[in-house]
Amino acid sequence: MTKSKFDAIVIGAGMSGNAAAYSMARRGLKVLQLERGEHSGSKNVQGAILYANMLEAIIPNFRDDAPLERHLVEQRFWLMDDSSHTGVHYRSDDFNELKPNRYTIIRAQFDKWFSSKVREAGGTVLCETTATKLARDRSGSVIGVYTDREGGVILADVVVLAEGVNGLLGTRAGLRDMPKPENVALAVKEMHFMPEEVIAERFGLTGGEGCVIEAGGTISRGMAGLGFLYTNKESISVGIGCLVSGLAESMENPYRLLDAFKQHPSIRPLLAGSEIKEYAAHLIPEGGFKAIPQLFGNGWVVVGDAAQLNNAVHREGSNLAMTSGLMAGEAIFQIKSRGGLMTKHNLSLYKGMLDKSFVMKDLMKHKDLPSLLHTDSHNFLMTYPTLISQAAQNFVRVDGAPKINREKATAASFINARSRWGLISDAVRSAVSWR
Repeated sequence: MTKSKFDAIVIGAGMSGNAAAYSMARRGLKVLQLERGEHSGSKNVQGAILYANMLEAIIPNFRDDAPLERHLVEQRFWLMDDSSHTGVHYRSDDFNELKPNRYTIIRAQFDKWFSSKVREAGGTVLCETTATKLARDRSGSVIGVYTDREGGVILADVVVLAEGVNGLLGTRAGLRDMPKPENVALAVKEMHFMPEEVIAERFGLTGGEGCVIEAGGTISRGMAGLGFLYTNKESISVGIGCLVSGLAESMENPYRLLDAFKQHPSIRPLLAGSEIKEYAAHLIPEGGFKAIPQLFGNGWVVVGDAAQLNNAVHREGSNLAMTSGLMAGEAIFQIKSRGGLMTKHNLSLYKGMLDKSFVMKDLMKHKDLPSLLHTDSHNFLMTYPTLISQAAQNFVRVDGAPKINREKATAASFINARSRWGLISDAVRSAVSWR
């Protein structure tokens, strides 16, 4: 292995790493992919949402054999206080299309399938192998990696860092800084198993239809955070994520937050009678456009979560990861095909591709929103959910008391919140500027 030189080494076998490795291997490049787990996805037990359009650009016929759970026809957004939720639902039969737009997946199964496609395309996938250090030449250019296996350095023209948000290879080499606590969320998740027909009945689903619930409010105890629930064929993925900075400051236990979320009156009936079989914790990049590090250099590029490519506003991650991996692979292939070297100048082609894509355009559009929500999370997630619930209950409760009194009290509470934090007008102005 050490005597061979590869066109590219890909570190990591998640969404972005598999996309990069596959896109290069299918073009005939000599690709080595390193994965520290027993197999791709072995450290990724949680459920997730797959965006079909991005995977279709990589593997057009993926629906033939990919381990897909349910295609999504309904999205629910809930704003929760301690005893209620105010919700907005969107459901459309348009999503029961021949080629559905979104699916729920179980990452352990999906990542393993994706990795098998890399092998079929001609890539070499080496699992249970940790890249410990980047190898450099005298000029400082990256020329390969060292691993925890015997044999010395493995050489390559370029190294693709797809090691996740907390990957150490790039940070140890000084290619990027360790992510700041305010730019990373810790999500804790469980898999609750129950019969397929029970899930269908509880969520009003038929056939392979699926539903997603995303919830904010008092469930995160004033921290910037979100609860979620995804329907799979015979399981429900449920979890909650909060910024690491908020967890550190508040000393809240994430496991307790998850337990409280599961016991919420709006969530508990959906999970009743289920069997918990899997549990996981996962770091998610949340810093947005302003947290993106340098994406390329002499002999290296960084993709996916390691590059902070996550759209926190729309809760999109896998599509950005796959697209960045695909574009990195395409850029490397183009450079190789014209006989170019993997210099910083040449690899800037990858950044140029990203800039022209939805990835950077969407992140740039919402570049100020993450900091706004993170800074004022207590107001958005504690004060307003409670006031909205109070207003809704005043509207529907009938007990003989004059409605006008309750309405005045609710209005006074909203005005008080506005005067204390001054966020309503600021949020409106910001919303206008985002558009």
